[in-house]
Amino acid sequence: MTKRIAVIGAGPSGLAQLRAFQSARTKGLDIPEVVCFEKQENWGGLWNYSWRTGLDDYGEPVHNGMYRYLWSNGPKEGLEFADYSFEEHFGKQIGSYPPRAVLYDYIEGRVKKAGVRDWIRFRTPVRHVQYNAATGNFTVTAHDLKADRMYAEEFDHVVVASGHFSTPNVPEFPGFPTFNGRILHAHDFRDAMEFKDRDILIVGTSYSAEDIGSQCWKYGCKSVTVSHRTAAMGFDWPANWQEVPLLTHVDTNTAYFKDGTSKRVDAIILCTGYQHHFPFLPDDLRLKTRNRLATSDLYKGVAWVHNPKLFFLGMQDQWFTFNMFDAQAWWVRDVIMGRIAVPADKAERLSDVAARVAGEDAGSDAHDAIHYQGEYVKELIGETDYPAFDVDGACAAFFEWKQHKKDGIMTFRDHAYRSVITGTMAPLHHTPWQDALEDSMASYLRS
Repeated sequence: MTKRIAVIGAGPSGLAQLRAFQSARTKGLDIPEVVCFEKQENWGGLWNYSWRTGLDDYGEPVHNGMYRYLWSNGPKEGLEFADYSFEEHFGKQIGSYPPRAVLYDYIEGRVKKAGVRDWIRFRTPVRHVQYNAATGNFTVTAHDLKADRMYAEEFDHVVVASGHFSTPNVPEFPGFPTFNGRILHAHDFRDAMEFKDRDILIVGTSYSAEDIGSQCWKYGCKSVTVSHRTAAMGFDWPANWQEVPLLTHVDTNTAYFKDGTSKRVDAIILCTGYQHHFPFLPDDLRLKTRNRLATSDLYKGVAWVHNPKLFFLGMQDQWFTFNMFDAQAWWVRDVIMGRIAVPADKAERLSDVAARVAGEDAGSDAHDAIHYQGEYVKELIGETDYPAFDVDGACAAFFEWKQHKKDGIMTFRDHAYRSVITGTMAPLHHTPWQDALEDSMASYLRS
């Protein structure tokens, strides 16, 4: 096959795309040339932990917001690769909530086995992508950071797999310039020990707010105050937690809230979400969408409706993660290889997007959202040769997880679930989460 494919990003989505093409090659199929551009030194995307914040050693924005002591905040049984189980990788079944080092090792293990590292150009961010109407292909301009050299190459298709959890959304509140404590976005949070014996304020009610607050509590902060814009998270928090309405302003050491209350705080952590940010894409190619399950302008959730030679992976808000990226990557691969046809009629592609938005909007709660995304995963894998797995079983694990969080927000990680790939039950971890202060892989895998 003479086609050339550019994949932007070597995180879980980009690696899924490489694995999809490698899978086809192992079955004797003629695959295109695949070139993956990755701005970091190593693969793994957000799971490629670094102590750095702000800018890296080349002056590039630091991609990852991974922090020390992070454990999976959802059961691994909901994200397990259908073609590479945790048991295959570790040689045994492991607990359901692995720390970051364990999950990174699992992600890396599959692509090491696939042998796709040579397809990746590390330390090479993409600076610009242009569609050439006359020739029907793309010009990709990249920057080799080590050689400090800009160059351009042509590709038949472009797959954007750079994620949407790396460019923080950072609001400002009155008084921030005169606040005497630390102000940071969750993207720059690295170590909960920094906030030991401190009174912290968290703005936001996302998973980051929930987890960073829990980490700070676990490692000895004095108190946690969580400010919400619309509604409190409503879990049964420890005694030194409180949830309050939206922050209105601060002074040198005190935060003030919409209900007239106030709290003296030492640090403010903004858990205020991320932006879909693609500075390398011009307006005619750039995805603009809210963080939702049914993204704007993506046919089947992946093909750019205005130019279906361009694809985006993992742009949805997510219950499913790794295995959904796989489902998308296998589907994109089959479009590129001519095994699946995208409708030539743009109106038909837009109709697909509208139907998906309506389907999401018809749901009323998290249960509906999980089921909606599970059906999406089943739809995509049903059209490819990605190994079928028990998607409904993964949904059931998510439903259990949600209930366990309601039962005990600081103890939900002490539960275990059954693998939907191998059918075996995960063991209970040897130490309750709140007492497990060491997050290394050696410590976690100890029997």
